Formats: sequence, structure tokens, C-alpha cells
Amino acid sequence: MENKKRKVLIALDYNPTARRIAEEGYALAKSMHAEIILLHVVADPMYYSSAEYSPIMGFTGYMDVGQLQLTNESLKKASQHFLDKSKHHLGDGSIKTLVSEGDFAETILKTAKDIHADIIVIGSHSRRWLEEILIGSVAEKLLHHSAIPLFIIPTKQKNKT
Repeated sequence: MENKKRKVLIALDYNPTARRIAEEGYALAKSMHAEIILLHVVADPMYYSSAEYSPIMGFTGYMDVGQLQLTNESLKKASQHFLDKSKHHLGDGSIKTLVSEGDFAETILKTAKDIHADIIVIGSHSRRWLEEILIGSVAEKLLHHSAIPLFIIPTKQKNKT
């Protein structure tokens, strides 16, 4: 049996907790001596301008996302810039980056399968993490449909008292 290099796919979104997901996924991958691939999935441009969507990292404080002329091309460019910034933050030039389009869960699964990932790292942002897992989040879809192990990082912010 040949000794192939393991691969860790770290799926990042624009949530402010993405840095933590990248850092924890990176630490896991390094402990496995694995190749690291950062992935961002671009959804329909309308998703980014919806009231439910949190501000796009990098644009926060500059303008309202709803005022942006969002096209798939501009979203891909912004996404690549975001991944490049994440790669730079981690300080490892060997990290690969991928920007894909489509449904979040389906695209993460397809990418993981295509690159033969050994593990998928994602974050769960729900304030009620277990509830979101049970109701229908991206993490829930991945849990039900992935044959590849998942490393899910709960990113709920603790209440400061």
C-alpha cells in the first residue's frame, strides 16, 4: 500500500469566526502532516444582499452589502481575496485555495470527493448549535451525506458576564 499524502479541506465562509475555523483546521492538518485546501463556496448573489446574511468580511464598516453590485464574478474575486488573506494569515505558502459556486453543502461534498479529502473542517455558527444541526444547516446536510469524516467547530460566542 502506497503512502499517500493526506488532505484536509477547510471550508470557510465570510463569518467573522472564519479565522478561528482556519486556525483550528490548519492545526489539525499540520498534526496529520496533511496537505491543506481552503475552500469558499460562492452562492447566488442575492444571498449576500439578504437581510439574514451577516456582513462580508473585508467589507464590514465600509459600506452596506446591499449597496454593492454583486455579480458572480465580483463575488469570486472577493472570495479569492478572502482565501488569499486567510492563507497569508496562516503563514503557509503551500496551502491551496479553491473558490467554487453552488449549494454550500453539495459543493463542499463534491469538492471533497474530487480532491480525495481525508477530512472536512467546517464551523457551525448557530447560537443553538445542536438545534441547527437537527433542523437543517450546512453542517447537518454534510453529516447526513458525507462518507468523509467531518471536524465541526462550534463557534457560538460565549456570553460575557
